[in-house]
Amino acid sequence: MNEAPPPAIDVLVAAARIAPHATVTPVLRSRTLDELAGARLAFKAEHLQRSGAFKFRGACNAVWALSAEQAGAGVVTHSSGNHGAALALAALTRGIACHVVVPEGAVAAKLANIERHGATLWRCAASIAAREQLCAQVQADTGATLVHPYADPRVIAGQGTAALELLHAEGPFDVLVVPVGGGGLAAGTALALQHAAPQTRLVLAEPAGAADTARSLQAGERRIEFVPDTICDGLRGTLGAPNFEVLRAAKAEVIVVDDAATVQAMRLLWQVLKQVVEPSSAIALGAVLAQPQRFAGLRVGLVLSGGNVDIDALPWGTA
Repeated sequence: MNEAPPPAIDVLVAAARIAPHATVTPVLRSRTLDELAGARLAFKAEHLQRSGAFKFRGACNAVWALSAEQAGAGVVTHSSGNHGAALALAALTRGIACHVVVPEGAVAAKLANIERHGATLWRCAASIAAREQLCAQVQADTGATLVHPYADPRVIAGQGTAALELLHAEGPFDVLVVPVGGGGLAAGTALALQHAAPQTRLVLAEPAGAADTARSLQAGERRIEFVPDTICDGLRGTLGAPNFEVLRAAKAEVIVVDDAATVQAMRLLWQVLKQVVEPSSAIALGAVLAQPQRFAGLRVGLVLSGGNVDIDALPWGTA
């Protein structure tokens, strides 16, 4: 998908468009986690967003931006879970059809979310190529509008509304930390900062087993040939082209986090903050705790991106 990135003003437009449908999620704080990090942390609780993840914002913006004629044919996407569930729910708010192509091995809790909102599931092999091929076939057969999980400019703008809310509620911040996979949230956050807080640094938390954003930004071009190997199932996608352009222009920094550090951060968020978040969300705290010298004494905003956890597959066992 070779869409141009949206302008920063589109984040404001998206905020107004999704206001009747999206939840204004709370901002959480913990003195214990502040002491551990040596910084002042503010967590934007997007795991409490509708459908259990920030992705409802972008999906909702995309669905309600459609013309009546486009909406009549429904929407289609491919997704490992959270975007598919978000698009299904967004389509439900407008009363239109939704088709979601899902790869083998997707988290059961996320598939249940998609089905709960009435979408039609289409299953395929786990590769990105297989997902895109089946998605194109469903689109051709149904006439549905493609809503890409992270490279669609309407999705990018919608995802940026989480950071916009955080800035307005608790800013200013020295740094914002968000997870990065395909780059929808990361690019949307960069646009929100460009508009509302250009002095705030953007730091991206990326799993070591899917570190294409770190490689791409270092090389100055997209380096997306890799086989993901990470517990962060929501961050296994390849960095989108428009997302890369936004992040490069924003001079975004990347901290690569191994899965063990992510799991430890997830335990802390469950035990200390008393919040059920998924690994793809906990990685933001994992990044801060992995390199505390970069955040010492600073005001740090973190987006807890989602909470759709497969309880039966928790990494620390069932005991």
